[in-house]
Formats: sequence, structure tokens, C-alpha cells
Amino acid sequence: MTLRLRYVAGVSPAKWLRAWADRRPDLPLESTRVEQADQLVDLLAGDADVAFVRLPVEADGLHAINLWEEVAVAVLPKDHPLADAEALTLDDLADDPVAPAQPDTAMTIELVAAGTGHAIVPQGVARLHHRRDVVAVPVADAAPTRIALVWRVERDDADIQEFVGVVRGRTARSSRGDADEAEAEATPAPAKGAKGTKGAKGGASTSAKGGGKGGGSKAGGASKARRGASARTGRAVRKRGGRGR
Repeated sequence: MTLRLRYVAGVSPAKWLRAWADRRPDLPLESTRVEQADQLVDLLAGDADVAFVRLPVEADGLHAINLWEEVAVAVLPKDHPLADAEALTLDDLADDPVAPAQPDTAMTIELVAAGTGHAIVPQGVARLHHRRDVVAVPVADAAPTRIALVWRVERDDADIQEFVGVVRGRTARSSRGDADEAEAEATPAPAKGAKGTKGAKGGASTSAKGGGKGGGSKAGGASKARRGASARTGRAVRKRGGRGR
């Protein structure tokens, strides 16, 4: 018996494969990389148990956990006028031709290298198909893509849940509930990363603001005390001055 994993091109599951081999040597994990166009084929046909996919996908009949976002990059010929840029925008590329899309991304990037135009792909895909005759430049205003872990609803058993736990960082000793609670406290849910980060900043800001008020009260008290002492000293000096005159 094996656990069958499919992962879309651009994802590197090596660390989870190692963790699973250490944790469940009794259940080998068979992994196969697939192109994005075929990322759900084996899963929906029952020939795979779990898959790392690039969203969006048709989610009917699937459980999904959002994982991380991928930056979009423009793959350009190495001698392209924009090849030395640190970052680009979509407007920068508006007048540049787009290389013909192919079922196999490697073929698309080969066409880029041949000078047919540029291609915008996730950074992980560009890294996977890196060539010396092309460069990958981040596109600041291009929408990022997201990687998710998916599996069929009817295949939601203990083995699948254990693999989900490995991907989410749960240890063999932690319970699912405890680990999920710890994850929620440590980081925002991946699907709401930006909002969670904003909330964290807001929390820190609120805390700092509250601390500022408390600190301000103490500082105000100290200032009043210093002003009182200064006033008393001033009166004493004036009295001594008056006696002298």
C-alpha cells in the first residue's frame, strides 16, 4: 500500500517527503510531478490520493488547504532591453510580444529564449525551468498565484489527515487540535495572510498606544512634580532676594 501524491510543476515537496518517510515508514509516499493543465487529472480519477495544486481549481468534491503565494515573474531573453531591471510592471511589458503558450512550460520558455516574446509565470516555475539564455524579473503589479493541498472528500481518512499534519508542521506527538490552535496563534490563516498581518500590526499599534497612555500618565506626574519643585525653589529664592534688598 502507498500514499500517492501529485504536485504541480514549480512545487518542491522534498522536505515533506523526508518528514513522511521518517514518520510513516510503513506507508511509502509515491510522488509524481505534473503540469498545471493536468494537476487534478489523477486525483479526480482516483489514481492519486492528495495533490499540491496551483489555484484556482474547481473545488467541488475536494477538501483544500491554502498554503503559500508565489510571486509572478516575467521570463525574458537574456539580451532583452528590460533584462537588467530589478522589477517590472505590466505597463513596462505592454508593447512586448507574449510568447505562445504551450502545454509544457519548458517549451514556452524555450520559445522565449528564441526571441518570440516574454512569458509571465510563477517564480517557482521559472526556477524549475531556468536556462542560461533567459532571465526572470519580478512583475510588481501582476497578481500572485497560490499553492494549495487538495484531496477528495471521500478519501478523507486518517492517513490523509496525517499527511496534512506533516505539511502543516504538526509533530507526531502533538494532537491535531492543539497543533491547529498553535498554528492559528503563530501565523494568520494562509487565505487571509494580508488581513492577518494587518491585524497583527493593528494589535501591536493598539498595545503601543495603550502603553503610550500609561507612560504619558507617569511622565505627566513626574513633570508636575518637577514643576512643583521648581516653583517652590523659585519662591524660596525670591524670599531670600527680598530680605537681601
